[in-house]
Amino acid sequence: MQAPFLVFWYESVQVWIDSAVTSGTLRGFNSQSMFRPLYNGFIVCIFHPWFREIPMKKSYPLILAAGLLLLFLVQSAGTLVESIYILDLLNTSLDEKALGILFFFSPLLLLPFFRRNPARLGWLLFALLLASRGLTAHLGTPQRLLSAGLATGAAFGLLWLLITSRQAGEPGAWAGGLALGVGLSTLLRAAGNGIEYSLTPAGGWVGWLLSALLGLCLLQLDLKPATGKPDRNRSVTLPMLGVYLVLTLVWFAFSAPAVIVRWTQANYLLVTMAVSLLSLLWVWLGLRFPGWMERISPCLLLAWNLLFTLALTRTLLAGRVDFPPTLQSPPVIVGPPSLWQHLPLGIMLLLFPVIFVDLRRFIGQIQAVNPSPRQLAPGLALGGLLMILLVFINIFTNVWAYVPPVSPLFRNLYWLPFFLLAGAISLLAWPGRQTNPVVQPVEVGKDLRAWLAGLAVIFVSTLLFAAPPRLSPPAESGRNSLVAMTYNTQQFNTEDGEKAFREQVELVRRANPDILALQESDSARISFNNNDYVRYFAETLGYYAYYGPTPVTGTFGTAILSRYPLENPRSVFIYSDNDETGVAEAEVVIEGKRFTIFNVHPDGSDPQMLLFARTVLERASGQSNLIVLGDFNLRDTEEPYQLFDAALVNAWTSVYPSKISPDGLDMSGRNRIDHIFTTPDLIARNPVYVLPPESFTDHPVHWTELFWTVP
Repeated sequence: MQAPFLVFWYESVQVWIDSAVTSGTLRGFNSQSMFRPLYNGFIVCIFHPWFREIPMKKSYPLILAAGLLLLFLVQSAGTLVESIYILDLLNTSLDEKALGILFFFSPLLLLPFFRRNPARLGWLLFALLLASRGLTAHLGTPQRLLSAGLATGAAFGLLWLLITSRQAGEPGAWAGGLALGVGLSTLLRAAGNGIEYSLTPAGGWVGWLLSALLGLCLLQLDLKPATGKPDRNRSVTLPMLGVYLVLTLVWFAFSAPAVIVRWTQANYLLVTMAVSLLSLLWVWLGLRFPGWMERISPCLLLAWNLLFTLALTRTLLAGRVDFPPTLQSPPVIVGPPSLWQHLPLGIMLLLFPVIFVDLRRFIGQIQAVNPSPRQLAPGLALGGLLMILLVFINIFTNVWAYVPPVSPLFRNLYWLPFFLLAGAISLLAWPGRQTNPVVQPVEVGKDLRAWLAGLAVIFVSTLLFAAPPRLSPPAESGRNSLVAMTYNTQQFNTEDGEKAFREQVELVRRANPDILALQESDSARISFNNNDYVRYFAETLGYYAYYGPTPVTGTFGTAILSRYPLENPRSVFIYSDNDETGVAEAEVVIEGKRFTIFNVHPDGSDPQMLLFARTVLERASGQSNLIVLGDFNLRDTEEPYQLFDAALVNAWTSVYPSKISPDGLDMSGRNRIDHIFTTPDLIARNPVYVLPPESFTDHPVHWTELFWTVP
């Protein structure tokens, strides 16, 4: 039945691949050497009778299919939002590209086919998901927006088709599937050093492999609609909204443990271990003791959900900063979190598996009604709308100054979307009537032991990837200089909105700085698909790192990386009437000398910028071996810049008083807002500016060598 669709898809995609590779649309992609063997092999296998007859126990292919499908859904939705945000970031306004969010409503278009030709619809959606999800890793940002949108729509369509199918199975299998999806996502994030590995050109093969596994699982399942008449007296809208809310919460936080780490400045390995272990353990418990979740009473579930909601909210509030309210207010200095600040984090991590129980409850309520397509329509429409609204609320809490007059309402409210999500899930899961099918226990056998071995491999692999590299400072003796570099990465994108983190890493490697200051590095949030590029930079290059102001504070991220251990890290918040001004500070010791580093990225009105300059200079007063660098958003004609220039030494102008280098690089006038200032006891030599597009961002990248003895 699926053969005509697969043949058509096979031929069409092959033609598209060839033309896209030739035109350069596919980046880092070689169809001859990488894709075609896997692609052709999958087609051969899927038509081979052996492939369709691989024996699996009834619940096993459903758990695998649910896990992979939910993983793809989170990956694709995240990539879709990221692509829209990157393209709109360049003009800081919403335009027609934001219409990409309409893909969240695409399952509505598929409803007429849910009971007519469900098998054909399922295989068509699978083919679309396979092609779009697999190609996403190799596309530029505009093309990735479309590809991720199609993958999101296909994943949503398959999700609801499976939930309402004849072999949807025991709802606990879906809870296990979600837990498996979280475990796999955690593994892929750890494998990519904070970046979703399967969405990079180097790891794109993983997406194809997991898609093939999803196809194998679908061959074991009957996609025909469930038998029996729909219960038209009951609505499924509320439990469907519950499903959407659970998936949104997983997307926002638990699919990428690095996000939780950035909230709290906690230990990355411990947080990753907790999320991975608890998720995979949940899969095992569901297989070993099926039906145990049905014994959880509604009151116990409500208490569990409420405690989780409070712990999640308190975790975020622990990282919240009460910003200086007026120009006269002193700066707020925030150091490393205390043990008491980590206490709600630990409780939250222990309680978060309640979302798996919630999903099981919601899907059980949906299946009990055996809903018709008409009954699904309100839930699909409202669920898509709710997910979109929560996405906007989440983004606005970070970029509150971008879209007036709406976004300023969300200033310093980063906790709000998470509180709304967890709280709404608590209320929706509580009153639900128990409607559980009879569950047959699974015998302990070779299959179950194979599952245990597979889950153990995922967990151990995650720990190996998440383990921090062994760092040691350079073993050089008698050195008398260091290289300092400032880099506004524009959230690791080029001027035209293309991902550039790999090129930026190579540029840093070329400069080989001892101190690296990154601005606009706040990527560990949903607007950038929860990718932690600071971690990627640090682990790829072998640096110690301090993230600086966390995403909870709504700054654009000022991170300090160093070849030497960072001591006394702290964030200094100054009154701001625009984007939050957070200065990252830290100290390093080189050859017995202590250096203080300030990484800055201010923005605001003229009075606010003056306050920023006076605050930083006041903190720098009386210090030696001081380096103040970053994106100052100040030109040399402006008063705040002149305050810095009077008190400190500018690395560029101290070497080139005319502001023009011997090779003719003119950094006078409005060309220079990224600066390196030092105290007079440090002597700058060989300062360098690399301009766009060679800087792979919208700013010049700037570095210089600083001597503490006369060179």
